[in-house]
Amino acid sequence: GFLPLQGHVVRNWKVRWFVLLQDKLLYYKIEGGKKEPSPKGRILLDGCTITCPCLEYENRPLLIKLKTKTNTDYFLECCSREERDSWALDITGAIHAGHPVQVQELHRMKNSFKLLENISLHNIVERMYDSSTGIKLTRNLDQGNRYKETFTGSALVDWLISNSFAVSRFEAVTLASMLMDENFIRPVGVRSTEATRSSDPSEKFLDDSTALYMFAESSKKNTNSKEEVHFNISELSGTIVKQGFLVKQGHKRKNWKVRKFVLRADPAFLHYYDPTKEDNKPVGGFSLRGCLVSALEDNGVPAGVKGNVQGNLFKIITKNDIHYYIQASSKAERVQWIEAIKPLT
Repeated sequence: GFLPLQGHVVRNWKVRWFVLLQDKLLYYKIEGGKKEPSPKGRILLDGCTITCPCLEYENRPLLIKLKTKTNTDYFLECCSREERDSWALDITGAIHAGHPVQVQELHRMKNSFKLLENISLHNIVERMYDSSTGIKLTRNLDQGNRYKETFTGSALVDWLISNSFAVSRFEAVTLASMLMDENFIRPVGVRSTEATRSSDPSEKFLDDSTALYMFAESSKKNTNSKEEVHFNISELSGTIVKQGFLVKQGHKRKNWKVRKFVLRADPAFLHYYDPTKEDNKPVGGFSLRGCLVSALEDNGVPAGVKGNVQGNLFKIITKNDIHYYIQASSKAERVQWIEAIKPLT
């Protein structure tokens, strides 16, 4: 699948097509809407260590870090926590292929960590911000540093349980870890920051009165900035139904670019983002009301499509008669996107 990868010489981000094999991770360049035949590079998994979640970049909370046995670091970014965890589990399984007990333990740990799927993290954060019923923010001193508007790990666990978001302290810690993974909250101070380096997901967030946390800056950014004037706040506030990387044909130059697509409901919008950019602002989007969506046949290039495309095409026509040509990575993925979009039109 598609994942943004940070370059080694120029530290920018490029989207590559990744293929996981038993002993290596290959990545390919996409040109003209088609994968090049030879890989652009490879990551040898023998002796690799994996860090997930990787919190080294505040603006990119869904990273996986791979360190090879020659101490080369690779940073890969995913679209969602579920996608990140799935890639991390499969890569870790390949790294430890000769150690079935470790792989079995990884599956057990992931399954025990996979709860509260129907709870909206955005809703929890909104409730946390509430001035009367939200979590109480206090000043705290840690190692000589004074932090404003913080809360302790145990205070957040207590708040999640008292507001019925969790029924046990274990569930509350799991949920708090998810909030931290998605960059809604972040650790501050020595105790909580050190815990994020733990290899055990259950120990990354501390249910402790000495571990300090605060709201991440990115979750409080003002969405009324001039740079976002083209997008109404309401259209970006809908519930995320589906998200993932797709290849889109441009309207002017007719070239193909990998974009991160986010499908939202109430209101129904489809936005797309440039995954190589540092900010998290859409580069385009449209309302799905009145749209038509359909699969395109793979035998031959349909009218309106330029380039030697890979296939698995579908088309969305807006009520203003704007045509969007999009490629999925497989027929199954194309079907999933069409089925997710149709009810929202």
